[in-house]
Amino acid sequence: LSSLKKFDEIKKANQAAAKKLVEDQLSSSSEDEDEDAEVKQGKILDKTFTIYTSQTDGDASELERTRQYMNEAFQSGAMTCLICIASVKRNQAVWSCCGCFCIFHLVCIQKWAKDSLFLVSSPLTDDDFGKKDYPWPCPKCRFEYKRSETPSRYYCYCGKVENPTVDPWLVPHSCGQICEREFRPSCGHKCLLLCHPGPCPPCPKMVTTTCHCKKAKPVPRRCSAKEWSCRLPCGRTLLCGQHACENPCHAGDCQPCPRVSKQRCICGRQTAERLCASPQWQCDQACGKCLPCGNHTCERICHAGPCGDCPRSGKRSCPCGKTKFTLPCTEDVPTCGDSCDKVLECGIHKCSQRCHRGPCEICRQEVEKQCRCGKHTKRMPCHKPYLCETKCTKIRDCQKHQCRRKCCSGNCPPCDQVCGRTLGCRNHKCPSVCHRGSCNPCPETVDVKCSCGKTVIKVPCGRERTIKPPKCKQLCSRPPTCHHSTQEKHYCHFGRCPPCRQPCQKTLTCGHLCPVSCHDEALVKQTGLHQSAGPWEQPSEPAFIQTALPCPPCEVPIPVECLGQHEVSPLPCHSANPYSCKRFCGRLLDCQNHTCMKECHHVTKLNSSADGKKAGPECSQCEEECTKPRPAGCPHRCVLPCHPGDCPSCLQMLKIKCHCKLSVLYIECLKLTCADLKEKELLISCRNQCPKELPCGHRCKEICHSGSCPLNCTQKVKLRCLCKRLKKEVQCNKIQEGQVSLECDALCKEMKRKAYEIKEAEAKAALEEEKRRQQAELEAFENRLKGRRKNKRRKDEVEVEQSSWQKYKNLIMLPVFGVAVVMV
Repeated sequence: LSSLKKFDEIKKANQAAAKKLVEDQLSSSSEDEDEDAEVKQGKILDKTFTIYTSQTDGDASELERTRQYMNEAFQSGAMTCLICIASVKRNQAVWSCCGCFCIFHLVCIQKWAKDSLFLVSSPLTDDDFGKKDYPWPCPKCRFEYKRSETPSRYYCYCGKVENPTVDPWLVPHSCGQICEREFRPSCGHKCLLLCHPGPCPPCPKMVTTTCHCKKAKPVPRRCSAKEWSCRLPCGRTLLCGQHACENPCHAGDCQPCPRVSKQRCICGRQTAERLCASPQWQCDQACGKCLPCGNHTCERICHAGPCGDCPRSGKRSCPCGKTKFTLPCTEDVPTCGDSCDKVLECGIHKCSQRCHRGPCEICRQEVEKQCRCGKHTKRMPCHKPYLCETKCTKIRDCQKHQCRRKCCSGNCPPCDQVCGRTLGCRNHKCPSVCHRGSCNPCPETVDVKCSCGKTVIKVPCGRERTIKPPKCKQLCSRPPTCHHSTQEKHYCHFGRCPPCRQPCQKTLTCGHLCPVSCHDEALVKQTGLHQSAGPWEQPSEPAFIQTALPCPPCEVPIPVECLGQHEVSPLPCHSANPYSCKRFCGRLLDCQNHTCMKECHHVTKLNSSADGKKAGPECSQCEEECTKPRPAGCPHRCVLPCHPGDCPSCLQMLKIKCHCKLSVLYIECLKLTCADLKEKELLISCRNQCPKELPCGHRCKEICHSGSCPLNCTQKVKLRCLCKRLKKEVQCNKIQEGQVSLECDALCKEMKRKAYEIKEAEAKAALEEEKRRQQAELEAFENRLKGRRKNKRRKDEVEVEQSSWQKYKNLIMLPVFGVAVVMV
């Protein structure tokens, strides 16, 4: 019982909780859910910016760019992978570019990097492959990454946590910890926001710095704007060493001196007007200074410093380089007379001329050359290249165009034609070089605005046709189109304003105000405007027009009494008339037994003081028979019609059977209904003996009676002992009750004993007789076997001895039979 009670309590609690949950869901609207999502998003943003704004005294002007990235992370469909053109969900592994901060699926960027490296390395020959680590670019900003920088794991934005958990109270793909990434450009401080998408905001720390020219006093400024100018003249000496910088205080090196002055060249022979910023310049004349040998002059163009030793001094080699001579600088080195043997430009043959000055001639030996594509051979001078006219028919790496280069070596260059296919956005064409596979996604972004244009989100080009416009929190400023002076407050939206839901409040003809919602611009379905031309024509959609509907009938409840004065019900004002409540009239008729069964109707009162429950002339007349209850046992109806008062006595005769169901009696109904139990018992009795049989098998001795017969049977029956020798007469009821019994005497027992002995002797004699018969059969069988042998033997005579029973049975049986005859 306790477990059932506890189960019922838990069941009731669960039903109440489920009912409450359903009511809450039905009562909440989509706008409330959107508002809850907006409030939740605002709390997350405030939590992310708290540490930063505490450093800036609440100034969040520098966080607009970061706020835009975070709004896109929350906005459904705004954050899209530019590789697969699918929305990035909060439970998917992503990777963020460090150049443009665009977010991609981790699997998509891994496939992109692999394909990019394959396309770059596919046109390389076997000799060049693997010698250079080719980079792969970001799909959007083309920022290049090394092969080793290919992402393999999923990290949060700040890179601290691997596989960050999905938390509804954090920015998607964020770990919730402080970012602590280095600011760009590096200033020694770290980002104070919580882990966030997009670039880090400017450094908010306060530092004390001076201006660029160091003339002004140090002032406290934000670290992100610590470099400032005092606007005074710089005054630093320029590179010319003569003038000072006249520009306002600035960062970096001073600009070159803009003045013009006369300056000599390096060798000092010529003078010219030149910019003061470049005082060192060379003229186009040779130096001409006498060298230390005293025989030659310097042939170098205008230069600074000493001219150096004479180039013809010391040991000099002959033109072929095989012999060295020590000669004065005034004498030329003679040729050695040996063959030149310098390797010619072909790189195969050597110069066959004698040692000579100047360059060797071109190789004129005839050799059998093979063209670059390897299809043709020809004998020709070694110095001439051999290119055949056969055009390469191989397909370039774009898998669209042929190479068509004459005598191609097989290493076809990449296709140089522009792809020009329309991108998935359907707005731009692919500007890349002709390539295999699908084109890269369009890198452009498009602004999607709300109806008023105050809320904007950036989406990839082409997504503006499928993405929902952003939800704007600005109130709609359109004027009302109904009879109300002001419209209900609702947010900015596209299309028509929602129908007005304010009460109509127009005055009806009855004087009440119309309580229903405004119906000046109701949509009404038009029917029967277009007839179909045939069965092949598709049915058109129903047309709706906007029209003003009349006010509905007044529904203000007014209490009205029904015609029969049974009830007072509130009826709508437009139908407040006397009515029938559909009940029976219920007024008492003249018979004083029945009520009017007509439907609620009007009744004329003949007397003002009469009872309001009495029937009137409009009520029905009673035409039924008398239905008053009859005396107990009377099956007849009252002979009078429905009447007031008691019914007369019943004088009809009743035909009934007696108690034993053998005789039919005719008794007056009044006598039978007025008699008591004893009198009824005598009236219904036929006065004959009861024909029913008792359980003992004898007939009942009582007169015709009701109920079961008495069990005290007095008829005499014979009682015998068990061996049926003794008998006695006693009453039947005593035998049934077990009061009288007849036992066997000593003589009966002696006769039983002798009969048993005789039976046992007969059984023993029969057994011995069976043994003798079997012995005789055995001897006969053995004799038959002996008769078949060649040497017949004599048959031994077998004397059969008589048993004691066979010898003395006559002496025993005669006295026994005599005693039995005497007893019988």
